Amino acid sequence: MTDKNNANIGFEKQIWDAACVLWGHIPAAEYRNVIIGLIFLKYISTAFDKKYKQLVAEGDGFENDPDAYLEDNVFFVPAEARWDKIAATAHKPEIGTVIDDAMREIEADNKKLKNVLPKNYASPDLDKRILGDVVDLFTNMDMGETEGNRDVLGRTYEYCIAQFAAKEGKGGGEFYTPSSILNTLVSVLKPYSNCRVYDPCCGSGGMFVQSAEFIQVHSSNIGAISIYGQEANPDTWKMAVMNLTIRGLDANLGPYHADTFTNDLHPTLKADFILANPPFNYNPWGQEKLKDDVRWKYGLPPASNANFAWIQHMIHHLAPNGKIGLVLANGALSTQSSGEGEIRKKIIEDDLVEGIIAMPTQLFYSVTIPVTLWFITKGKKQEGKTVFIDARKMGHMVDRKHRDFTDEDIQKIADTFEAFQNGILKDEKGFVLLLHCKTLQNRIIS
Repeated sequence: MTDKNNANIGFEKQIWDAACVLWGHIPAAEYRNVIIGLIFLKYISTAFDKKYKQLVAEGDGFENDPDAYLEDNVFFVPAEARWDKIAATAHKPEIGTVIDDAMREIEADNKKLKNVLPKNYASPDLDKRILGDVVDLFTNMDMGETEGNRDVLGRTYEYCIAQFAAKEGKGGGEFYTPSSILNTLVSVLKPYSNCRVYDPCCGSGGMFVQSAEFIQVHSSNIGAISIYGQEANPDTWKMAVMNLTIRGLDANLGPYHADTFTNDLHPTLKADFILANPPFNYNPWGQEKLKDDVRWKYGLPPASNANFAWIQHMIHHLAPNGKIGLVLANGALSTQSSGEGEIRKKIIEDDLVEGIIAMPTQLFYSVTIPVTLWFITKGKKQEGKTVFIDARKMGHMVDRKHRDFTDEDIQKIADTFEAFQNGILKDEKGFVLLLHCKTLQNRIIS
């Protein structure tokens, strides 16, 4: 269906356009799993095939030994689950069953993938003819032969996640954070090599991917990062596991999906960088079971809104000199209800808030409300001071409903934040305001 030479030219869109025909009467979440599952299956199959050929060439007889693949972080793919078998069955009625069986065999041979892979390809609601066409697209694309082709597959996964978020609207916000938000958070925080990065509500893993890419650009080592995450939604947790695997990132997302508040899977973790886009104004969040929890250093968050539960959970998990970048609805700046104002006041008085960035509307597929980015730091360079950046007029409309930042927009914000940290930033009317902690509380609620 497609020429191999065109693999790097709009391949993401080719996959998406073909996949859209599959939508039919399948529920959105199930349809999403079909596509991202195929992307993942193609990735581990090509990575395995490359290692298999290498072992055969070495001539030591280890090509069928699963342990021989572990040293390169490659998953062992059983003979019946390999892509050549799937490709040969692409236009046969049993293609759905063959893919489901392949997923089961891969899970059985790789403990890390247990209960992760989708197995709904035999569904009668799934058009097997179109499924075969999508399989052909992947078959005619050599992914995994080089790092560049791995990037193509990673971009395809990311592109499809973004498109699903757009299609699903509000529901898509549960697993996808727009690139403008991701890039701004990471560019301001600047994660470094050999750091611990944590996201307590990690969605499909976008924060980790962006952090790793930032580190790779600055140190040429994408593996120089320790990743810790947690996700409550089972389908989203599976998406994150597959996403990070495709990107070649080893991560500890826990052995299963779990609620961060009631079942913290990383209770002793102290992270260097925490990045998160928590669900806005989340409730109920289990406050009645956690009233005496050690995490509520600044006060018990209200049962009706988890915003300040998320903030305090992250502060609890922050290493000395650690940094937090998170997304919150604007209401978190001014609310006084149910003790939230007092919690915010204590956090400000503890000199933890390094900066706040007011973002424009329409960045998200899921909501149109304005949001702010909060940067919380232990060991601030500018003690007693906070920078407020007004980015509400930045960016451009990519369509009638959605706004995006350019690379220049993001760099301007990051440079401004760095100038503040270095003590050389001045107030700029309509864009930058420097505040002392004593006046910050009064200013943000006025």
